Amino acid sequence: MQSYTIGQAARLLGVSPDTARRWADAGRVATHREEGGRRLIDGRDLAAFSVEVAQSGAGEGDVSYTSARNAFAGIVTAVKLGDVAAQVEIQAGPHRLVSLLTREAVEELGLEVGVQATARVKSTSVHIDRA
Repeated sequence: MQSYTIGQAARLLGVSPDTARRWADAGRVATHREEGGRRLIDGRDLAAFSVEVAQSGAGEGDVSYTSARNAFAGIVTAVKLGDVAAQVEIQAGPHRLVSLLTREAVEELGLEVGVQATARVKSTSVHIDRA
């Protein structure tokens, strides 16, 4: 399972590293230390926490305005697989993006809850790139 540093988590949550560190210090999201001493957050824990933060509106309030053709780096929060099709949800800061794609694409990209990915939005299409 992929783990994230405090800085990476902050970027995915759309907050400053100081805010992410305060949340970790307060126990709002679980961390563990790697051998070098850096604190890491498990991808599944970060995915669940990102949904909680987005729903509560607990971000820093910095709203970014972007065109519909931009990339939204985030974390996969849900994957629903069918026989042929799949649905993938990504939380990118305050933005929740949902993409319908083939099951084969999800498997090739290795998309699962807690994995960092980028949703690329153009018109009504959402394309996903594995980070």
